[in-house]
Amino acid sequence: MTISDQLFFTVFNAYKDKLKRKSNTLAVFYILLFESSVILLLGVFFAKFFNQMKVTTMSSTKAWVLFGLVVVILYFKNWIKYSGKKRKVLNAKSLKVKTKTYSIWIVWLLPIGIIALALVLLNAL
Repeated sequence: MTISDQLFFTVFNAYKDKLKRKSNTLAVFYILLFESSVILLLGVFFAKFFNQMKVTTMSSTKAWVLFGLVVVILYFKNWIKYSGKKRKVLNAKSLKVKTKTYSIWIVWLLPIGIIALALVLLNAL
């Protein structure tokens, strides 16, 4: 199982008792937030790196549009991956193999910290 699968099931299992069916939607949203924040951080890093190297790749507007398209594609990928039979198979695998469980507070602070790091990097140079 990948780290995103482990984080998905951490969020899913944390809210399964309270939210019932909404826990899957919340977990898919969390994975979308996590993956998009990582892509944002990588995009900002490479944009600043290419700016320092005086390489012109694309305009800022085109980069933000590309980021938006990637987020939409990520949403549909995660929705398909975690909303059906595959989620049940992954859940059975996670129950069979003892995987790490993370604190739900740390799990929610992870994408917030990545976004904060991306914003600091965006405004640094």
